Amino acid sequence: MIIKETHLVPEGIHDVRLSDYARAAFPSIPSRKGVAKALKRGELRMNGATAQSGDWVNAGQVLEWVDLQQRPPKEYRLPLEVIFEDEYLAVINKPPGIEVSGNKFKTVENALSGSLSPSPLPDALGWPRPVHRLDYSTSGLLLIAKTASAQVFLGRQFEAQNIHKRYCAVVAGSIVLEGKIDEPIGGLSAQSTYSPVKTVSSLQNGFLSQVDLFPTTGRTHQLRIHMAGIGHPIVGDQKYGPAGNVLKGKGLFLAAVELRFPHPANQQEMTLAIEAPPKFDSLLRREQSRWEKFNSSLGRPED
Repeated sequence: MIIKETHLVPEGIHDVRLSDYARAAFPSIPSRKGVAKALKRGELRMNGATAQSGDWVNAGQVLEWVDLQQRPPKEYRLPLEVIFEDEYLAVINKPPGIEVSGNKFKTVENALSGSLSPSPLPDALGWPRPVHRLDYSTSGLLLIAKTASAQVFLGRQFEAQNIHKRYCAVVAGSIVLEGKIDEPIGGLSAQSTYSPVKTVSSLQNGFLSQVDLFPTTGRTHQLRIHMAGIGHPIVGDQKYGPAGNVLKGKGLFLAAVELRFPHPANQQEMTLAIEAPPKFDSLLRREQSRWEKFNSSLGRPED
């Protein structure tokens, strides 16, 4: 048996049916039908025991989604940039336009074995497993477990909000002050903070701003929903931004650029960071240049 994901039920949860709660606990399970199948196969466990669909979920319980087959996935040949690797874990730079995991063949999880070395430790997983998710369109740092103990430890650190992430984004409009967003998503609490990095003029948007984003919680599409909700949608967001906010062929301007977390072996804090993708700076320079050329042709001052 291999533990695929671990979830510590947070405070405030009281007497919720497992069949209703499991999708929130394990976002990698694609649907309620997937939950039902996992329950039928005995893949969901509660405090170490096989769980039933009618079991009640309460704060403090440990839920696990396990793999009883232990069959490694067919390798998807996709070279991945490895930022850090040891026998316990790895951090890779996820490319945009690919799912982290799921029922598809072309996923990051299916490509990991081709880019990472097997762990020599006794509790090594059958294959490396992502311990969190990034959206299909989002690029950046993704934390990978190589042992069962690391997987459980890191999963619990996420639940305890001891793993900190910084994202870089380009958004529509001018942002000059730091701010905090506290707006529920899907009926669940969600908090994010943002900090401006630079702002340029834009003929299409008036202004574009590069910002650092810090999600406190980890709701699906949280940063995209929060930034759109305050009138600053992320450039390239086809779901939450206006139609004119999408640049053909450029994708979403959102990247996970920093991870800070305790190492599972010694609990020493690790900080790993990368630069934002080059397209971010290219967009800002291009927009500023177009604005300056347009105003120069009209004989207007640039400021």
